[in-house]
Amino acid sequence: MFSHLSSEQQDKMLSTYFASEHMGYNQVRIHMDSCDFSTHMYEADPYKDDTELEKFSFADTEKYIIPLLEAAEKKAGKKLKIMLSAWSPPAYMKTNHGRKEGGSLKYEYRTRWAEYLCRYIREFKDRGFEVVRMSVQNEPKAVQDWDSCVYTAEEEKVFLRDYLVPAMKNHDLDDIEIFIWDHNKERIFDRAEAIIDETTDSMVDGLAFHWYSGDHFEALDLVHQIHPDKKLILSESCLEFGKYDKDAEAENAARLAHDMIGNLNHWMVGFYDWNILLDGEGGPNHTQNYCEAPYMFDMENDRLIERMCLEYYCHFANFIKPGAIRSASTKYTDQLDLTAWKNNNDSIVFVLLNRQSESKTCYLRIAGQQFEFVIPPNSIITGQIEENC
Repeated sequence: MFSHLSSEQQDKMLSTYFASEHMGYNQVRIHMDSCDFSTHMYEADPYKDDTELEKFSFADTEKYIIPLLEAAEKKAGKKLKIMLSAWSPPAYMKTNHGRKEGGSLKYEYRTRWAEYLCRYIREFKDRGFEVVRMSVQNEPKAVQDWDSCVYTAEEEKVFLRDYLVPAMKNHDLDDIEIFIWDHNKERIFDRAEAIIDETTDSMVDGLAFHWYSGDHFEALDLVHQIHPDKKLILSESCLEFGKYDKDAEAENAARLAHDMIGNLNHWMVGFYDWNILLDGEGGPNHTQNYCEAPYMFDMENDRLIERMCLEYYCHFANFIKPGAIRSASTKYTDQLDLTAWKNNNDSIVFVLLNRQSESKTCYLRIAGQQFEFVIPPNSIITGQIEENC
């Protein structure tokens, strides 16, 4: 959709997301080969007989993704840290012979698939981009109408340990962080326990998770309790219009903010906004799985639309800065959501969400001082307390 925006619209969107004085996004997540939000299904090398990947083509990525990435880095004034994720291996490598409807990676192609993933990393790095992490597989337990591939915990573990990590070392890519799971929170602890042992512990830098099955914040606590050195990152949390009313903007934005606050309070260290720009329907999506995005573009009327979830995300990204440390906090009711963080400049930021239809009176107490304020119904507010206050 970025290619359809005017230069003024592109600048507005990029400034909001990537300029340091605004949201200051500093990391991005990009799919390897097609995902459901691609204009079509594609593979960089769909040829079964190409054992050395000599026909590997980066053309589909270069067409739309690279121009947006370059423009985003220019606006940010720095290299963005990239996470790569695969939705599916090429069809010929899978048990169901197709990119969608699940299927699994055939054992005889594990070596080639590991090489394929390394090739994707190298294509980005050779163009000067900074790839810092990847996930083994997007949603490895989901059989989807779009690009998908199923891994049991044992299959993911074996592929990681015996194929992917050795291949990355052979290609001098062992500085890339590897994340497992990349799926819903309620199974994240089970996956961690099944994959992380003495043979794989040093290979796993963290676990990526999605929000589609509900809160499950305690699952993050469990992972952190047993594996405190592993990073927990929200890699995907879009609102599907097949589940949520497109016109219920305030309610949908509040859902995202509730999840964000819960994750922040339960050891999440970073998040990716998936997606940052879609068309007026919530696509393009080659399976019509239309979803919300903070920016949507009405092509018929040439109008860039700011959705309410953009404002809600701004409360987190604008004020909680990289390197911030979570502060302990308590609240008097479950009808409010609260998170508090101390930035590197010693300012304390608190984000408060009211999802109720009535206003709430709040008394903020910190360091022996107290002041009263009111949070309106169905709203989110952010406060910043400076060190010299």
